[in-house]
Amino acid sequence: MIKLNAKNSLIIVFAMLFFGLALFFPKIYLRNNIYYVSKDINKLYAHYVSLQEENTFLAQQLEDMKFKNQIIDSLLFNPLLKLEENK
Repeated sequence: MIKLNAKNSLIIVFAMLFFGLALFFPKIYLRNNIYYVSKDINKLYAHYVSLQEENTFLAQQLEDMKFKNQIIDSLLFNPLLKLEENK
């Protein structure tokens, strides 16, 4: 049996402390790491969603500009073609 005096009690307490830290440190480290990685993923996903919205907005603007360009071309070139036919 172990005699409990001040020195042995202190050794037992420190051994239990280090055992507890060795047991729970990986769990704490992994949870902390998972938290920060998921935080980065959420930030990147939010950025991705905003870029998708911007892409759809820019695609709509491009379609509008193409449509406007076709309208302007038809308004400009059709009268010119008619003038050339009349000559």
